[in-house]
Amino acid sequence: MPNTVRQWKLIARPKGLVAPTDLQLSESPLPALQNGQALARVKYLSIDPTMRVWMADIPQYMPPVALGEVMRSFGLAEILESRHPQFKKGDRVSGLTGLQDFVLIDAKDTRSFQKLPSIPFLSDTNFLGLLGINGLTAYFGLLEIGKPQSGETLVVSAAAGATGSIVGQIGKIHGCRVVGIAGSDDKCKWIKDDLGFDAAINYKHPDWKQQLAAATPNGIDIDFENVGGEIMQAVLDRMNLHGRVVLCGLISGYTREDPALASFGQVLMKRLRVEGFIILDYVSRFMEAGQQLGMWKMTGKLKDRQTIVKGLEMAPEAINMLFQGQNTGKLILEL
Repeated sequence: MPNTVRQWKLIARPKGLVAPTDLQLSESPLPALQNGQALARVKYLSIDPTMRVWMADIPQYMPPVALGEVMRSFGLAEILESRHPQFKKGDRVSGLTGLQDFVLIDAKDTRSFQKLPSIPFLSDTNFLGLLGINGLTAYFGLLEIGKPQSGETLVVSAAAGATGSIVGQIGKIHGCRVVGIAGSDDKCKWIKDDLGFDAAINYKHPDWKQQLAAATPNGIDIDFENVGGEIMQAVLDRMNLHGRVVLCGLISGYTREDPALASFGQVLMKRLRVEGFIILDYVSRFMEAGQQLGMWKMTGKLKDRQTIVKGLEMAPEAINMLFQGQNTGKLILEL
């Protein structure tokens, strides 16, 4: 059994991208296992934009990570030894493992960790993306807030990301015309040719706004917003009356001290419904969503892709990759 654990601790609050001095990799002794505890080896870590929010000392849906604490993250782990009533050796679990290579799970953490089933056609990494926070976010955000109807136009920003790529495919399942906005020609080719989006726009092209207009001749009914800023403003300008804006994220502002969010004048003029949501609001319905997402995956209606970075020591670089557009699909750190 291991005697020590390697952990990334938050030492300073980032200004912009994560700097080498913001996180510190340290090694600490592992305490002896007590009754009601389980020790798990972390296999994969989910790298998500919300991690950058957790580093900031601002009001948010969870307490900010305190300086000196292990950096918060979702992960997938395997139980090595257990005195926990609900877990046994060999079980795979997912939950808030933190950026570390081993995690002690207490009985009081039962709601934070879920035992994972063994499903032949699913890999472990699927439980962090398609069947994890990203798939659940796409499912509830689009269906509960966006309420897509056949024939409507859905625009998804960060469309080649872990959440956006699933949103667009669910939109197609429900009969929408789906337009994705991404940051490279390769990403646009993937979401259009492989995932079935009706149109894909590279926002780095100088005429991307004209392309957006051409791709949405009947206006936009649903905006699944992951980016904010100039992209959000361009989409809002083309929204139809009584359109719906699913405010999932504003990643363009996460690395700025004073994010310049898009003007909401169009929201008033066009009587749009804008609703933010946090996936934790739907915890009681995770099983329902997981079953449907799994069925769509099994029948070939949903595809996914992962960008894998190897090694715990690469965690800070992996987080920055999200804000530099260097991942396609779900970004995962493999230990």
